[in-house]
Amino acid sequence: MNVDVDLAALREYLAAEGLDGYLIDDDASDSDQRYVSGFTAPDPYQTLVTQDGVHLLVSGLEYGRASADANAESVTRRAAYDYQQLVGEYGQYEGKIRTLAAFLEDHEVASVAVPRNFPTGTADGLREEGHTVTVERENIVTDIRATKTDWEVDQIRASQRANEAAMATAEELIATADVEDGILVHDGEALTSERVTEEIEVTLLRHGCALDETIVACGADGADPHDRGSGPLESDELIVIDIFPRDKETGYFADMTRTFARGDPGEEARRRYEVTRRAYQAGLETVAAGVTGAEVHDAVCDVIEAAGYETLRSDPTTETGFIHSTGHGVGLDIHEQPSVSPSGGELKPGHVISIEPGIYDPAVGGVRIEDLVVVTADGHENLTEYRIGLEPTASGRQ
Repeated sequence: MNVDVDLAALREYLAAEGLDGYLIDDDASDSDQRYVSGFTAPDPYQTLVTQDGVHLLVSGLEYGRASADANAESVTRRAAYDYQQLVGEYGQYEGKIRTLAAFLEDHEVASVAVPRNFPTGTADGLREEGHTVTVERENIVTDIRATKTDWEVDQIRASQRANEAAMATAEELIATADVEDGILVHDGEALTSERVTEEIEVTLLRHGCALDETIVACGADGADPHDRGSGPLESDELIVIDIFPRDKETGYFADMTRTFARGDPGEEARRRYEVTRRAYQAGLETVAAGVTGAEVHDAVCDVIEAAGYETLRSDPTTETGFIHSTGHGVGLDIHEQPSVSPSGGELKPGHVISIEPGIYDPAVGGVRIEDLVVVTADGHENLTEYRIGLEPTASGRQ
């Protein structure tokens, strides 16, 4: 991973607390681990941050790749501390703890800070070996990750290009389907949420991305913001498509939502679409360095409430209207800092956020429009190039 990681804030914390290092014990599914180490592996490995650098402890299986790929001053095999012999003598757990303790001692580390999700067993074992283990409660690494480098922004932009290709595939399927008895039909079969999802996944794979799940939700299904959708897609109904893929090589996510309707969803649905679009535009126009996520959220709520719809700001108990926050950070996690919500703090250059207002009611369906933007010194740059329109077209993003 080619991120120029700046861990100055973490090292300042260690110095202020009188701690020798910061230790992560996890596999690369933990985004902080991946970010700090610059390395990915399916099994747990250990990353140690000290004042003099980043140091990895890995299995022999991963040693060569870690030595070549990791953002680290040193990479050490577990075998350097007789790991297998220790496991044979003391068992898997005790063998790991003794190996890790020797690794820390080798780097003159007696006290470590650890993230909040650090394994309890590892912490207790290290304490029994005489090490001080302190939980770092402020999520400093996660906060560091919130500000993207230019390289990271480029990776997110590339993931969004793949996302746009997938959205174009989905939109074209809807636009070119026949309509039979109110059901969209493609190649002689009902066009289902599952079929559209499959084509989205195939397109993403061809662009080097993958996703665990996506949303293709029609009618009342779309009124639940996280309903994945199922069954045949219908004409004259709102169809919410929310795609959030991850690049298989870099690990960076993208996120985009569009709402379509094949046919006439009705006057009220069209009105909700236009209000959502105005709210989305108001949110975008508010994004700038120094503005808070709360202020962006308020700008969105102002538009939706002025049009006569409830938000969680106007009625915290509402189950219809705008029933979620305006957005969230996107990076190595699909939901990360900063927050674009009532509690959202100051936006800074390099923050990548979604802007995704919506209006929901099972009686009408759901509407959501979402783009990804990066905050800049003089405003923002929209990383999304996909058109916004209720009527689907075969030309997709063009």
